[in-house]
Amino acid sequence: MNTPAARPTQKRCPICGKPRSEAHTPFCSTRCKDRDLVQWLDGGYAIPGRPADEDPED
Repeated sequence: MNTPAARPTQKRCPICGKPRSEAHTPFCSTRCKDRDLVQWLDGGYAIPGRPADEDPED
């Protein structure tokens, strides 16, 4: 029985899904790299935790 050769799965850009570029890993381009940075700077990514105005003594 012939089995197809296993193709290595190519990792994708987390922003647009295109194949990654070695020069911009883990992104495909400077554009996607910059879009990710803007997302961080605008507060689009957040780590869950207690609200900042909550009193820790309660």
